[in-house]
Amino acid sequence: MAERGFSVSRLPGFSTVAVMVFVALYLPIAMLVVFSFNSGTSVAIWEGVSLRWYVSAWANEQVKEATFRSLIIASAASIVATTVATMAALGTTRRKAFKGQTLIYVMINQPLMVPEIVTAVALLIFFATIKVATGYQGLGYLIAAHSAFCIPFAYLPIRARLEGMDYTLETAAADLYATPWQTFRRVTLPLLMPGVIAGMMLSFVTSLDDVVITLFVKSAGQDTLPTYMLAQIRRSVTSEVNAISTVLLGLTVVMLTVFFLLTRKKD
Repeated sequence: MAERGFSVSRLPGFSTVAVMVFVALYLPIAMLVVFSFNSGTSVAIWEGVSLRWYVSAWANEQVKEATFRSLIIASAASIVATTVATMAALGTTRRKAFKGQTLIYVMINQPLMVPEIVTAVALLIFFATIKVATGYQGLGYLIAAHSAFCIPFAYLPIRARLEGMDYTLETAAADLYATPWQTFRRVTLPLLMPGVIAGMMLSFVTSLDDVVITLFVKSAGQDTLPTYMLAQIRRSVTSEVNAISTVLLGLTVVMLTVFFLLTRKKD
């Protein structure tokens, strides 16, 4: 009788540990969603089902303003980051290996390896110098900071898509006298588009949820939705924050689900 190969799932207690891990990860999130429908003012005592806090958040002008600002920053940052990441992915995959390629890969993914607080402090010092020199205090700093931080999040799915593409299609286009631009526009880009869209969505979600970099870079009156929620929690905790968090959670889940569907490999 042939011996069965090793499988961690057959170890004693594996199922118990797995269940405990999932409970620890998702029970707090489930409680947040449930208490967002609480009719009372307490975030710990259930007093009945109500949409009170969703209505309250919808009528809150500060929430609307912070949400609109967050969407502007996240949209702009995702477009910039995806554009730069696409060019970087093309430059590191659609050519022969060259000296220093690994270093370039490391530098592109530096925001993923360095603690976010370090990046935030560095951006604070850099932008403070520009603010003193120019006097400009607009959203451009937040857009630039989020773009820089989101580049690796867009780069990874785009590069993975490029590495999985059949290079012979582009070679065939060149053999048929297509210019490099025509090859890119009519062959490479259409095939690459799922990776580009996935990278853009991942960048959007990352920018939308960011707190640390935003806190360090923003000027007065430039609260995004996450920083607004943090400020509200410091003052008093209400289920309005739970309602806003639930909406953000739902948006993130939808975006990541689409990201998964775009990037999964087909049989």
